[in-house]
Amino acid sequence: MKKLEMLYEGKAKKVYKTEDPKKLIVDYKDDATAFNGLKKGQIAGKGVVNNTMANIIFKMLEEKGIPTHLLEQLNERETLVRAVQILPLEVIIRNVSAGSFSKRYGVEEGIVFKQPVLEFSYKNDELGDPLINDDHILALELATPEQLEDVKKYAYEVNDALKEFFLQRDLKLIDFKIEFGLYDGKVILADEISPDTCRLWDVHTNEKMDKDRFRRDLGQVEETYQEVFSRIQK
Repeated sequence: MKKLEMLYEGKAKKVYKTEDPKKLIVDYKDDATAFNGLKKGQIAGKGVVNNTMANIIFKMLEEKGIPTHLLEQLNERETLVRAVQILPLEVIIRNVSAGSFSKRYGVEEGIVFKQPVLEFSYKNDELGDPLINDDHILALELATPEQLEDVKKYAYEVNDALKEFFLQRDLKLIDFKIEFGLYDGKVILADEISPDTCRLWDVHTNEKMDKDRFRRDLGQVEETYQEVFSRIQK
């Protein structure tokens, strides 16, 4: 499958057309951003880690009946995917208090919730990706009621699968962000699942093993991504 013109360039990926209008090529970059693009940098090897890790996880989710955009990994940085129409929603599930949740509600990090917390934000850079609820989504016609129910169902199923997957690799899934799109009218999982989009803490030490090391200037950023990568491949 050949890359044609670039369709889109985001903070972490480039997306290219192919000769098949139903297939796209995603090229993962080493660029890193935080705080809605206010902080920028590079994490050496990040594109390779995120591309391969996302595909390993998507294959695992497919085996559990969760449809994804994954078709085939082409090389270290590029993957062939289904051309989905992305729903303008960031879907966030939190298992433990951390990050913006702790800041927003004035609670310490590390509180384990009795049940997962599901949040939505409106994917809109100009507005700063504001938090929204089900009624906002329906009022703005960002998704139909049926699509919204599918998104929520799959989000909880992804959470259950990821918690087990990461725990087997001595990682606690604190929270994560995913995106969904429409393909042939059906909701499927898109984007990526990686240390860029998940908060992961080491089971034994609670050491942060994700992009918080870049956000918070904790150091050992590349090394941490590589460590997570090595655990994922076990």
